[in-house]
Amino acid sequence: MPTIADTLALPCGAVLPNRLAKGAMTEGLADPRGRATAELARLYGLWADGGSGLLITGNVQIDADHLERPGNVILDRRPDAEGLAGLRAMAAAGTRRGGHVWMQISHAGRQTQSNVNPHPKAPSAVAVNLPGNQFGEPVALMEAEILELIERFGVAAEIARETGFTGVQIHAAHGYLLSQFLSPRSNLRDDAWGGSLENRARMLMQVVARVRRGVGPDFPIGVKLNSADFQKGGFAFEDSVTVAAWLQSAGVDLLEISGGSYEQPAMMDIEGMEPKDMPPVKASTAAREAYFVDFARTLRGSLTMPLMVTGGFRSRAAMNAALETGGADVIGLGRPLCADPAGPARLLAGAESLERWETRLHLLPAPLRFLNRIKLIQAMEGFAVSYWYYAQIDALARTGQPNTRISPFAALQQVTRGGAAWLKARRG
Repeated sequence: MPTIADTLALPCGAVLPNRLAKGAMTEGLADPRGRATAELARLYGLWADGGSGLLITGNVQIDADHLERPGNVILDRRPDAEGLAGLRAMAAAGTRRGGHVWMQISHAGRQTQSNVNPHPKAPSAVAVNLPGNQFGEPVALMEAEILELIERFGVAAEIARETGFTGVQIHAAHGYLLSQFLSPRSNLRDDAWGGSLENRARMLMQVVARVRRGVGPDFPIGVKLNSADFQKGGFAFEDSVTVAAWLQSAGVDLLEISGGSYEQPAMMDIEGMEPKDMPPVKASTAAREAYFVDFARTLRGSLTMPLMVTGGFRSRAAMNAALETGGADVIGLGRPLCADPAGPARLLAGAESLERWETRLHLLPAPLRFLNRIKLIQAMEGFAVSYWYYAQIDALARTGQPNTRISPFAALQQVTRGGAAWLKARRG
């Protein structure tokens, strides 16, 4: 039976040195021109030293007008010499212990913050259904724009290979652009890019084909795909099973199973503003910690390509159980590595588990925590905790050490101020 210490050969021939991966997490550390910085190189060096066999970067955006957050690395055209040097330094740091580092390539679509773009492009003019005006009012893409974006994904992948990244992951989950095309709630098109599942998956499949043409047969291509959106009328689990089979036929090397969007952020284990629409999760799954392992196990019945599951893992026993029972081939770790970049090495050396910081992080003081029963406050606290992890990534990158003493509220303020300053500098 496989364990976290075992190697994994991918269909393209590349080999991961162990079964632990740092999942993609947004860093917000690019310079105002969207170029990789010394801080990103320091960060990925720390994570490489920490023992993960695979590191997946945060969103590298293929369109400067559609950022997931201020501070994203941007590859919407060929970088200048300094930009290429920054990417090479980041890739060299991420591979310095013999592991892999893959660039995650993405486009935020309608989930672009309004302070970045008040009118982002999307499959259809369907706004993100959340309170306030955090996100812009979307405008439907023209077909020529869709074809241009497909080409940009391919160019970004080619630059990733050129600068020393050992693979790419195409982000088609979490409500970003490719996920928006897959969902009948956000894709209302009546042309070749909407309607049937085949049409809604057309952009993703053409992106995969374009990337493969650009990087060749021996370069790993991963895809991050929702098991479901967990919203009524959205991308359903049955759709995910079908799309996963198409991706396997297209030569994808590693499929990461996730779920949710900003409207229903299951990937962060946060309840959205509407009831979560999903099959019941087995009690044993909750005991095993992993959010999406049952979905991955169901997929395993019809797929042979390797599967990666990220979300909730903390104990070595749960990780090995998922590997042994076919629930995953690669274990993705996210939040634990923000404050403990050496966690994978400790697990490989026999440590029983990683810290679960979020159980002791609260936005509200103790006398007011009864208000957490209110769904809006639950969501606000969940997002504030996410900003605490952003602050840990920032501290690691700048100082080499986490800053676990900061409160979620202070982290929210720090990251928000930093994003505003980045946008001001970008606009000159």
